[in-house]
Order: sequence, then C-alpha cells, then structure tokens
Amino acid sequence: MPRAKRGFKARRRRNRVLKWAKGFRGKRKNCHAIANESVQHAWMHMYRSRKVRKRDFRSLWIQRINAAARNLGVSYSKLIGKLNAGNVQLNRKMLAEIAISDPVAFQAIVSA
Repeated sequence: MPRAKRGFKARRRRNRVLKWAKGFRGKRKNCHAIANESVQHAWMHMYRSRKVRKRDFRSLWIQRINAAARNLGVSYSKLIGKLNAGNVQLNRKMLAEIAISDPVAFQAIVSA
C-alpha cells in the first residue's frame, strides 16, 4: 500500500506560502520550508514598519514646522506652546503642509 502524502490540503497550504514568497530571491521563493520562514519574517517586519512609519512621518512634520518657524524667528517648542495656549486645533501634519504650501498663512498662524 502506498504511503499517505497528505494530498490536496497540504499542497494547497504549501502553495499558499510559496505564493506569498513570490519575488523573493534564491531558494526563499521555491523551497517551502525556507519560504515559510522568510514569509514569517517578512510579516514581522511589515507589522513593525507600519508602526515605525507613523513615527517617521511625525518626526518629519516636526522638522518641517521647526525649520519654517525658525525662519520666522521662533522655535518649534515655543510655537507649539503658543498654539496650545491659544487653543488652535491644528495637528502637526496640517501645520507642516501649511508651512510648505502657504508660507503667508503659516506666518499668520505663528504671529497669531
């Protein structure tokens, strides 16, 4: 009697992993055991990078706001403190966008 080789379900599971590993280099794309490990690591990096991307963008916005504010003679921390005291509800993303696209409006926000 021939040995049982698990059949359709196992092949479908292996092929699913190999499909996720498409585009990897070397054995990582066509050897199930290696591809499985590579896919797991890729997912771990993707999960972590989604969090890191948010941090990176926030720091970029802060740098842009700081550069624009210093051109007007005020530091970033003083500007944010003044905006919070004045109850201005602009987040850093919008402040950075205004600082780049409309310097006149940014100057009005800083002087207010």
